[in-house]
Amino acid sequence: MPRINLLPHRESKRKERKLKFLVALGGAAVAAIVTTFAAYLMYSQMIDAQQHRNDTLRTAIKTLDKENEEINNLETAKQKYIARMEIIEKLQRSRPEIVHVFDEIVRTLPEGVYLTSVKQSGTTLKFDGIAQSSTRVSSFMRNIDGSQWLRNPSLEVVQTTKGSGPGSSFTLSAQQVTASAPDDGARAAKSKIRKASLGGAGAQQ
Repeated sequence: MPRINLLPHRESKRKERKLKFLVALGGAAVAAIVTTFAAYLMYSQMIDAQQHRNDTLRTAIKTLDKENEEINNLETAKQKYIARMEIIEKLQRSRPEIVHVFDEIVRTLPEGVYLTSVKQSGTTLKFDGIAQSSTRVSSFMRNIDGSQWLRNPSLEVVQTTKGSGPGSSFTLSAQQVTASAPDDGARAAKSKIRKASLGGAGAQQ
């Protein structure tokens, strides 16, 4: 029976399988490289796009910050203008008021009472004067209590003057009624204040 040598055939098959394996391995390596490069490009594009969006957002945020700052500056300027307008309106209202106040002082001043000074601090008026008697001072306070432009008379000092003629020097304060203030806002407390002031004046007399 003839003998067949299969070694060359097996060696050929082995080489063929090895070549196929190397080709497949090379193809897989190439495919992996291509896939990696494609993924790199894709992620690079995504990163660039996100960076572009971030830059756009930063620019928009800066623009909004500037607009907010301008709005805040405008609001501050608006408040300043409103405050100035209120001051101007208050001054315009106070012009005729002070005329009425001085006219009212003349009307409320009874006979036998002389004012030596009148000082104003805000809406508070302070009167220094000389009266023939404490009764005249009480009459002055009653007139202020019933005045339209003055209210809340409060006697601070009253004392008998030393000199050739009888008389009493006094200091009292009152509140100016402004256009924005209610005319009858504090009428209920006026009587108590006047009585307490007159009581103190009687004690000093």
